[in-house]
Amino acid sequence: MTASTPLFVQEALETPERIANQLEENDHTTDKLGSHLRLVSPKFIYIVGRGSSDHAGSFAKYLFEIETGIPVVGATPSVTSAYGSSIKLDGALVLMISQSGRSQDVIDQARMAKLSGAYVVGLVNDENSPLAEECDVLLPLKAGGQKVIGATKTVLTTLSALLQLVAKWTHNKELSSALYKLPDLMEQACQSEPIITNAMLNSIEHCAVLGRGFGYAIAKEITMKLMGNCCIHAEPFSSAEFAHGAVGMIDKKLGLLSVDLRDEAFAKHQQQIQEFIDAGLTVHKLKQPIFNCPERLAPLTLLQRFYLDIANVAIERGIDPDRPPGMQKMIKTF
Repeated sequence: MTASTPLFVQEALETPERIANQLEENDHTTDKLGSHLRLVSPKFIYIVGRGSSDHAGSFAKYLFEIETGIPVVGATPSVTSAYGSSIKLDGALVLMISQSGRSQDVIDQARMAKLSGAYVVGLVNDENSPLAEECDVLLPLKAGGQKVIGATKTVLTTLSALLQLVAKWTHNKELSSALYKLPDLMEQACQSEPIITNAMLNSIEHCAVLGRGFGYAIAKEITMKLMGNCCIHAEPFSSAEFAHGAVGMIDKKLGLLSVDLRDEAFAKHQQQIQEFIDAGLTVHKLKQPIFNCPERLAPLTLLQRFYLDIANVAIERGIDPDRPPGMQKMIKTF
């Protein structure tokens, strides 16, 4: 890493060390929280987040429904902040996900949730933020300061915090053991070959990012970075849903990117992607950088590599990855 290395890349490269520190420092808190959740057995899980935090919430939906069997609902914060309505959350576990902890509508959701009888857990990077003070339990992300606009390490530390929480909650010894390897796997991802290049995107005017399950969850984050950091129009789709209508956009020079994670959904996802290829469509595959990787950790390794690559894509397109056009460091929503 040199003085000319973009801050975006420097922050992304901090992730392995940040995750190692987080897993150690949050170990006792997640032990206690896991015991509490087994005792109270929430009726459902309600997740609040904006932007990249919302994408982490999509990851959490798959994670908690698969590992706990408890239904997960994504919040619509405007119901409270714009329409002034409350949600009946008695008996729910509410997860507040935020880097800054300062968006007013997210803070309002936390207050509403507590008044409604929910148990509120905050996954927040700024431990002194107003949102952190509103939560019953805080799981700090421990990502350190974010100096650039595009979130990288805060997204990845959110995912690792979610993994640690579900492992403790469900007594999943296999996942708990795998998490000890996560910092090293993330470091390996940093050293791996690129999974996306500007050459893959040069002839694409519009882009669909396809994934299945956890792959679809991180496709949302990939899409945001393609648009925000590289000025490439992109939309995320589940590969299972894409054929139900959006595939008709192919004639409009729609490029296809496939998020390839080798987990339980891999075979079904590949079957759908192969149908598109057999129909004569060009699909660029974003493959997980570490082939033999525990299934639940693979999405993190893919995102880690993608963040490093997307900075190079931006540079080759004449865009400063630290100062993408039109973006602010913190987006305030009310």
